[in-house]
Amino acid sequence: MIGISKLYCGTVEPSDALRYGRHSGKLPSHLLQFSADKTPVVVWNVTKRCNLKCIHCYAHATEEGARDELSTSEGKALIDDLAAFGSPVVLFSGGEPLVRPDLLELARYAVEKGMRAVISTNGTLIDSKIAGELKQVGLSYVGVSLDGLGEVNDRFRGVKGAFDRALNGIKACRDAGIKVGLRFTMNRLNVAEIPGIFDLLEEYDIPRVCFYHLVYAGRGSELIKEDLSHRETREAVDLIIERTADLHRRGKPKEVLTVDNHADGPYLYLRMVRENSPRAKEVLELLEMNEGNSSGRGIGCVSWDGTVHADQFWRHYSFGNIRKRKFSQIWTDMSDPLMMRLKDKKLYVKGRCAECRWLPVCGGNFRVRAEAASGDLWACDPACYLSDEETAQ
Repeated sequence: MIGISKLYCGTVEPSDALRYGRHSGKLPSHLLQFSADKTPVVVWNVTKRCNLKCIHCYAHATEEGARDELSTSEGKALIDDLAAFGSPVVLFSGGEPLVRPDLLELARYAVEKGMRAVISTNGTLIDSKIAGELKQVGLSYVGVSLDGLGEVNDRFRGVKGAFDRALNGIKACRDAGIKVGLRFTMNRLNVAEIPGIFDLLEEYDIPRVCFYHLVYAGRGSELIKEDLSHRETREAVDLIIERTADLHRRGKPKEVLTVDNHADGPYLYLRMVRENSPRAKEVLELLEMNEGNSSGRGIGCVSWDGTVHADQFWRHYSFGNIRKRKFSQIWTDMSDPLMMRLKDKKLYVKGRCAECRWLPVCGGNFRVRAEAASGDLWACDPACYLSDEETAQ
């Protein structure tokens, strides 16, 4: 996760994170990526059921869902363990988390335990009543997935009218006083929509947007041929930087992040060096604090059936199940070779990644993408778009 607005526009300084000792339990949400302890943010896919049919769903969500989902009591036991373990955030995802009848109860329970509760939703089930209940629960943030405007989004979602319903959900959250933001997965089918997404932020006073790079997992694996080329990725990231800076200059700042490709960090820094930015050195310091990809370390995933994964995309490999052992025990058990290696991926990546000057900043990028493309999870991430000249020591 690369905070474009934080880094390029200077809304965060290294001293901001240092003031809290870089401890995840003390850092405000917008500074969590700079924590030193990397106590994991946990994505909990509370259900496999979904009311939409998204063509890039990493979870292979279906209308029927799964029969073996964790019960309410099992979910509360998970939250108890995460809170005791020090996990700063639990992100309720799916499928569509709002189809689960006890979601509000679980979110409230997490907040009462001192955790920050966040949901990732398609937004179509949120109305003013639901938004009010989410606000009352104490939810920290609602991330709504939009992959374009109007018909473009509806094609991705597989349901006509999904865009209008999601937009209504966004407005309901905004009106209820809940921080709400957009989640947009970039690919060739929708990259032309990026300017429209920025226009939407401004028109509806939406404070945050995350632009995700495509990860080859779940149904997203079927979109590999639609992934952006390296040139197209650079153009998209440049556009995001420029539109973010434009909003900032005009006194309408938004929190803008790119997610799931940590080459964005060095790319942003190198651009600032070319522009002779006086903040380039501080940006590099923040990127070094970030440490790049944190799968299996600073982020983890619990599936609807209790299985534990390195992140929400790595569903083909499980470290165990919380029905048999607590998450905290699974997460700290280094007898699993993959868990042990993910704690410091830099020692195991191969090829160009191993020789790259930005390895401490990028952290080896996405191992799932490398494995999907080559069959070797320690190979180079094919989505790294930095040139050989840019990566040379």
